[in-house]
Amino acid sequence: MGADPGVVGPYLATALGHEKWRSVRVELIAAGMSNLTYVVTPEGGPEDDAVILRRPPTGAVLATAHDMVREHRVISALAGTPVPVPRTLHLCTDTAVLGAPFYVMERVVGVHVVSELPPGYADGPDQRRAVADGLMDTLAALHAVDPDAVGLGDFGRPEGFLERQVRRWTKQWDATRDTDRPALDALAARLAETVPATRRTGITHGDYRLDNCLLDPQTPGRVRAVLDWEMSTLGDPLTDLGMLFVYWPQAGEDRAVSVSQVTTLPGFPTRLELAERYAASSGADVSDLNWYVGFAYFKFAAIVAGIVARSAAGAMAGKDTTGYADKIDPCVELGRAALEDGAL
Repeated sequence: MGADPGVVGPYLATALGHEKWRSVRVELIAAGMSNLTYVVTPEGGPEDDAVILRRPPTGAVLATAHDMVREHRVISALAGTPVPVPRTLHLCTDTAVLGAPFYVMERVVGVHVVSELPPGYADGPDQRRAVADGLMDTLAALHAVDPDAVGLGDFGRPEGFLERQVRRWTKQWDATRDTDRPALDALAARLAETVPATRRTGITHGDYRLDNCLLDPQTPGRVRAVLDWEMSTLGDPLTDLGMLFVYWPQAGEDRAVSVSQVTTLPGFPTRLELAERYAASSGADVSDLNWYVGFAYFKFAAIVAGIVARSAAGAMAGKDTTGYADKIDPCVELGRAALEDGAL
């Protein structure tokens, strides 16, 4: 399972300096295609004592995509900034313990919205708008953090970031081709030809979206914690906004690539309104946003193609990848439309 209670308990008893951890219950709460997330609770102890353990998947992965040390570092660095993050408690780099590096952080109690809103939560248009505004203001707060001031000045290489990103995901697509997809090749080439000048650099999350945040149970517009920092680096902040758009279908749309339809509910703003809120909150120039949205769809298509290829190779055992290949071509078309037609 990746986190044997018989190993985790005694280890945490020493690492966290308390015998209550000697015997623990371990529950996997997020597997998906990404890092594994577990709730660890002292045996017989209250739920309030629980902590979260994060480790990489047990299958084959990209070398840098699931780096626990980087994820632990960025969350630790953001503590005390306006960006809400869990408090980190321990990092283990000894792979002899669980077979991979892992870290432990506090468990933040919040509302996790994936495919639907919980009954009675943000059930009015004003509250839904507040959720979106809170997401945008939190993203703007992240991009306003001075990397040097929080010890992250060497967390990435902002120079040439966009060009490297296009090359990286083109290489990823080339390495995991499931079939001939000339439109995807054309989108990659067009993105490489039209890379905009970066206007700002900062800490980027890399996968910022509604279901990577925990919302306040009493105040829907307040983000309690931003999670899943495995893709974070220093780069162009607008890549975060572009990726959010991939996960934000709006009212009247039924897109094959959408994971969730939550944001089509009355009250949730359109993607253009999201951009306007972000621009107002951050002061950023979003006039080149169509390129970033086109790139986000390309990156998403390359990620999905990678999942399809790993599944075909038998490296995704236990994970349902049915229908994933069918998302790639619609994603490519949405990327083309954003890049060439300005369709956001």
